[in-house]
Amino acid sequence: MNALFYALPNHFQTELVVKGINVTEIFSVGAAFTTVIDNQVVVILNALRTLWDPENEYTNYAFVRQAQTFPDVLLRNLRDERDILFGIELKSWYVLSKEGEPSFRYQVTPSACSEADLLVVVPWLLSEVISGTPRLLTPYRELARYAAEYRNYYWQRSRSERSENSRILEPPLENQHPYPSSKQESSDKAEQDKGGNFGRIARAGILDEYMAGIKAQDYLGVRLLHWITFFKAVSETRTDEEISRKLQALRTQLQYGEGVFENGQGRTQYRESFLEVVEHLERLWRETP
Repeated sequence: MNALFYALPNHFQTELVVKGINVTEIFSVGAAFTTVIDNQVVVILNALRTLWDPENEYTNYAFVRQAQTFPDVLLRNLRDERDILFGIELKSWYVLSKEGEPSFRYQVTPSACSEADLLVVVPWLLSEVISGTPRLLTPYRELARYAAEYRNYYWQRSRSERSENSRILEPPLENQHPYPSSKQESSDKAEQDKGGNFGRIARAGILDEYMAGIKAQDYLGVRLLHWITFFKAVSETRTDEEISRKLQALRTQLQYGEGVFENGQGRTQYRESFLEVVEHLERLWRETP
């Protein structure tokens, strides 16, 4: 099954082309393409039937997207909608988001997950960073029930350590079963959650190793972590003059190593790469209509 999801980036295609995004608005791109990517992923999964059904044992089955209920996608019998092999809760992650991590909420109660259900996170970005077509990176895959249990464990432990209310409210017992209908509430909720952070599993640590691997990848010759760093650095500016001044200040700071890294070894190792980011970013910004 890993091969199926790892093949997604190579088969993803879209006619969408994004142009004219100001560098200060780069973080607003993410939500706009979530639905497009989710729909395309279902199409690709069905097109890759030879990977998940090489012996043609499941000719009556197909991946089907369902709206406003858990999970987002079902691999089910097209002749009998009750015959379900497993489900996929599909989440997209715009890698260059300001948070530097997936911000989606994953709140389904563990008992609403079948043993084979999966949580799949699909990271993406634009082909030319601030313009171009969406490109997918290697997805993250985990058992849906395990991810839900881990989320609850993290929430209760972290709140208890701070002497805060750690209680989690479960949905009605009659809704705690695999493949609930859209009318059945199947999400856990924190009894006290003023910040609305319950369900942000990226903060629970379960994605740490995966996210570090994604950010360590090079894109257009520059490490993704560095792209994120510099987009965040100019995200509060509002005019071309402000952006130009901020980029020049960053360039000067990097050239002389003023307060960028904690030690000389770090400055020597990364200064050249960071300067390349600034130059590439400025070129893309100036070429944007």
